Amino acid sequence: QVQLAASGGGLVQAGESLRLSCAASGDIFDLSTVGWIRQIPGKERDIVAAISWSGPSKGRVFYGDTVKGRFTLTRDHAKNTVALQMNDLKPADTAAYFCAAKRAGAYMSPHVEEYDYWAEGTQVTVSS
Repeated sequence: QVQLAASGGGLVQAGESLRLSCAASGDIFDLSTVGWIRQIPGKERDIVAAISWSGPSKGRVFYGDTVKGRFTLTRDHAKNTVALQMNDLKPADTAAYFCAAKRAGAYMSPHVEEYDYWAEGTQVTVSS
């Protein structure tokens, strides 16, 4: 089993920054990907960023088109955490953000249904 614990989020104004963190524990050695997925009210869940956790592509990162150049996903190998630094936030980034992990599938895959493990969501609200 895998446990994910997410932290961060909050209310900020447009143009400001936030940092989300996710700690992974349990049977994490052979995970394929850990990422952040968000759900905007009334819309489907969408992958924000995902990092390859193991294998030949270990360390590579995928970003959704709407966050490229503004968000950065990094991993702390020693602590088994991933952090999502979100800069220049926009009201359109307002959503519930979920840390999630999967055992199979490519890190750049856009298919949310591939994710096996989920942390509780954390709310990010950006005011204009």
